[in-house]
Amino acid sequence: MKALWRELRAHRFLLSFGFLMVFLSGHGQTFLLSLYGGVLRETFTLSHSGYGGLYSLATLMSGLLVIWLGRAIDRIPLARFTTAVIVGAACGAVLLATASVAWMLIPAFLLLRLCGQGLMAHTAQTTIARRIERRRGTALSAINLGFPLAEALMPITVVALMLAVGWRTSWWVLAGGLLLLALPLALWLLRAQARVSAPTLADQSTESVQTDDTQVSDLEAMSWTRADVLQDRRFYQILPALLAPPILITALFFHQVPIAQAKGWSLALVSSAFSVFAASHIAALVFVGPLIDRVGARRLLGVYLLPLVVALGVVGYWPGAIAAPIYLGLAGLCVGTSGTLMGALWPELYGIRHLGGIRAMVHGAMVLGTAAGPVLIGLLLDAGLTVAELSLVMATYLVVAIVLVWPVALASPPAPSAPR
Repeated sequence: MKALWRELRAHRFLLSFGFLMVFLSGHGQTFLLSLYGGVLRETFTLSHSGYGGLYSLATLMSGLLVIWLGRAIDRIPLARFTTAVIVGAACGAVLLATASVAWMLIPAFLLLRLCGQGLMAHTAQTTIARRIERRRGTALSAINLGFPLAEALMPITVVALMLAVGWRTSWWVLAGGLLLLALPLALWLLRAQARVSAPTLADQSTESVQTDDTQVSDLEAMSWTRADVLQDRRFYQILPALLAPPILITALFFHQVPIAQAKGWSLALVSSAFSVFAASHIAALVFVGPLIDRVGARRLLGVYLLPLVVALGVVGYWPGAIAAPIYLGLAGLCVGTSGTLMGALWPELYGIRHLGGIRAMVHGAMVLGTAAGPVLIGLLLDAGLTVAELSLVMATYLVVAIVLVWPVALASPPAPSAPR
């Protein structure tokens, strides 16, 4: 434990930077923006479908743009990239605060989803995965704790702001916080880390990264490009398993009201059960990082979806109120594992030189999947499928994903892979 603390302490400013960026990504997350749904529909006279259509369009556009813009972190100095991302999110907040017609919500949502939900988390996870090698899993778990903290604190803050100063002024306050507090703090953390490690993080390109032990690590030498990855059969075996939790859980949460009604759960029960989801999410983040450091990310691929399979069995076939916290607790375990696993797996398989481009490609696929998931599940519900039948369809997808990924998970050696 002392050795772990000593190694992570050497990266304390970098870890703080990553945690800050993950926390700030809440500005573009659905859990925050959904709080403005009612007032925005009323202000711009939008129906539920009209408002949802604008939001989905912006989300799809952000997913496509992340694939292109996310790779820039491999070429642009980190301080400059971070500045552009935070300023972009602040501009989205200003656009939302000043929107006078409904179509202006599209660029506002686009900037918030792209720079907030997309590129802020991408910046944090890519930077930590690239620069911390020996304790990568633990480091990623540590910064990902920013997600549940944002989920706990930001909605309360936003609701208080809306009640105190109105919804438009609340976005001016959020924009000011990003520009006047978050941006200077993020740049200071990069400069502080630069003073205790070499080469500098803030002023040098990521192409000259020095890892924990050697200037040119084995992971750096592998240097898979995005074109190489797209020709690798393992990538297509892994992708369905890694995309399963965000796609399926987003769809389940989006349709939680009809699911709760079918199960006989009250909304009060569901909302209270989300505390179990949050607790299991945090527990997974705490424990999965050190586990990845010991056994490798690839070894977990074949088993990490099992809690979600059981969760779907619970939501589909377990009667009574007790099923709600059990289902959400198991889902939280899978979500907490998924984020850290995705951050640690790509460096393990493909190296770190082009990590930003590879992660951006996967993140774009995830955003597109989470945009399509609620629509597909909604169509199945409209077609008359029961919750049990819907759970069976989702569980079947998970079983297929596990079968596909199992050969990769069992391949030897587990990490790192050799270049082709």
